[in-house]
Amino acid sequence: MGKLVSLTIVILFFFSCTEKIILPADTNQKYGNDLNYLASTIRMSDTIFEVPILDYFPTIEIDSVTTSTAGFSAKLDSSILKIRVGQNSTEIGVITCWKDGFSYDLMCMKPKKIPTIISFTSTLSEKVELAGEMNNWSPQQMTKVNDKQWSIELNLDPGSYQYQLVVDGTWQIDPSNSETEENGIGGINSLLKIGDLPTTENNYDVIEASDSSIYINVSTSNNQCILFWNNHRIDGHNGLYKIPKIAYARKRSHVRIWIASSNGNVSDFLIPLEFGAIVKNTGQLSRMDKHNSVLYFALVDRFANGNPKNDAPLVDDEVHPKANYWGGDIKGITEKIKEGYFSGIGVNTIWLSPITQNPMYAEREFPPPHRMYSGYHGYWPISASKIDHRFGNEAELKELVSNAHKNNLNVILDYVSNHVHEDNPIIKENPHWSTPLVLPNGKKNIRIWDEQRLTTWFDEFLPTLDYSKPEVVELMSDSALYMLRKYELDGFRHDATKHIPSVYWRTLTKKIKLDIRQPIYQIGETFGSRQLIGSYVRSGQLDGQFDFNLYFDLRNTLASNNGSFIELYESLKSSFSNYGNHSLMGNITGNHDIPRFISYAGGGLSFMEDEKKAGWSRKIEVLDTLGYRKLELLTAFITTIPGIPTIYYGDEIGMPGAGDPDNRMPMKFTNLSYQENKVKRCISDLIHARRNRMSLIYGDFQLVSVTKKTIAYTRTYFKESTLVLLNNSNKEVKVTHQNTEFQVLPYSYKIIFLEEL
Repeated sequence: MGKLVSLTIVILFFFSCTEKIILPADTNQKYGNDLNYLASTIRMSDTIFEVPILDYFPTIEIDSVTTSTAGFSAKLDSSILKIRVGQNSTEIGVITCWKDGFSYDLMCMKPKKIPTIISFTSTLSEKVELAGEMNNWSPQQMTKVNDKQWSIELNLDPGSYQYQLVVDGTWQIDPSNSETEENGIGGINSLLKIGDLPTTENNYDVIEASDSSIYINVSTSNNQCILFWNNHRIDGHNGLYKIPKIAYARKRSHVRIWIASSNGNVSDFLIPLEFGAIVKNTGQLSRMDKHNSVLYFALVDRFANGNPKNDAPLVDDEVHPKANYWGGDIKGITEKIKEGYFSGIGVNTIWLSPITQNPMYAEREFPPPHRMYSGYHGYWPISASKIDHRFGNEAELKELVSNAHKNNLNVILDYVSNHVHEDNPIIKENPHWSTPLVLPNGKKNIRIWDEQRLTTWFDEFLPTLDYSKPEVVELMSDSALYMLRKYELDGFRHDATKHIPSVYWRTLTKKIKLDIRQPIYQIGETFGSRQLIGSYVRSGQLDGQFDFNLYFDLRNTLASNNGSFIELYESLKSSFSNYGNHSLMGNITGNHDIPRFISYAGGGLSFMEDEKKAGWSRKIEVLDTLGYRKLELLTAFITTIPGIPTIYYGDEIGMPGAGDPDNRMPMKFTNLSYQENKVKRCISDLIHARRNRMSLIYGDFQLVSVTKKTIAYTRTYFKESTLVLLNNSNKEVKVTHQNTEFQVLPYSYKIIFLEEL
């Protein structure tokens, strides 16, 4: 390590109520009207990268763009911001956008792609394809180089990628690669490791000197340090950085710091300010602070029945009770809000499953064995805005939101934009608004998730909307905005995000920015590579998505005998690299489309079996109470890492369940067992700890140690530091940090407030 260089960042505050400000002449900086959001970092995927300028400036017509960062260049071509980066560029750069002489700054990160060749030797094969995490498991043709050699060249980000070869239609691991990894469902895949992910070991410290100062000590002079106030770069002079005067007139603004080291590691810091002063305690935060969110997903029909008079299960012998309506409704959730159920757990954001009208009859599922289902889940809309009478009515939804806000809770709505039910007037009156059901080769375009990602249907009765038609984009985005405005919702969970073209997300997000002035949180659902998931997470589209890749690695670590915290840490580093150190990605306990975690961890379900078949053939139970402890470990992890913790209803008490719909059984509130009560208290304590520690919301992540069965890390926010210890072994372990030894019991965790020691 080189010579220690001290870089001082001092925040000074001034009183002002002006929107446009000009700093003293020696800074030569002018700042325009501030945006109402923090512009996302531009993460380049190639050396030439294009960004629609409207993603960042929906209300401002930018005149020109410049950059003074070595190796970066940018130009404005009509409505497209074109960024180019050279080989000798720095890791991060600033793109400055100008309007009438005033500046707005965007952070940019250069691509980290590494050329990679995968080869396969065979003299008999007629067709060889590659399928893996690098291409979302969509088989990609390899080239026949000679009589026996097949190869494919890819440009990949550093990280680990599971993959298989598809040889003449047969999937197999790569015989030339000895590296393998469990796939989380009982099998193994070949593992390709590319480059080295940046570590979380930082060579700098962020130290608060006083109420109005921040100092950064950076080791080695090769580091870049760039500081923003909101969306404006703050230039320094001899280490002195002045915050614009407008900060003191703002209830909430933010300081953002990026530090790039010579090894390619880029760390970012997010520091909230209140009227210009550093926010020091969580009591200053509100439900409007997105990073302060903890979500709770309530599947309306299965949560609480507040009005039995609107119960209307389908009368159909072919519909199993698991696939029928159970009577849960909007009023039931309102009652639970009033009872303090959500506040008691500690969550502050309720995510409601879709509540618009679904059909009055059952539908037969396309895949064998062709079971019959009702629309109890809400994902078969025959209306974009009408409330399903089995869930309630407009007045009851308004009452729910009103009571939530009175109790400092947000409400976000699960919204279906990808498809409609065939009885929806939108498609009945405009049948040409759907994508083709039958492909040119005669195959039905149903559930071809990757090859036909933007056109595939979920079922024969669920036409996918064709968003290449502007009128479809306008209608559906207007419908979503209507729901947001009418019911004063706080955001959306967007279904099937990756199956909808970006033009829709950009249109909807632009309308929200123009129409609604309060913070709106939008989170998407995408199963796929981190690169695909991240392509939707940016200022012009969504705030975040659920980090399914991290969840599956977490599930494998805790519920599989061969799981390893070492692999989980690599997965976490990959998330940091793709989404940033302070993202709004959702970290889940589970999801309504996958078996419940405790079913695997508690021995009721095997990774080697068909989870959907298991749920129909037997009652899934927690056979080993160790599953509850592992559920606590999972929750301890997701509540102490960066991102937004998300609780799937019933996971707070360890409800078991196999595949859909067995994982969607009615919520249980009474007659809880000893183990259920214990895990509920534990998870509630974890969430409250999260909500009451600035370090667990905004803190810098630092690894302390990691082994196959243990991990220790800290989250630090100025003088507040939290140490997290997880032990997934059957033995007591000892972890040393800062010359202090801590003991952690088998299959347990320990959270330590270091500043209190």
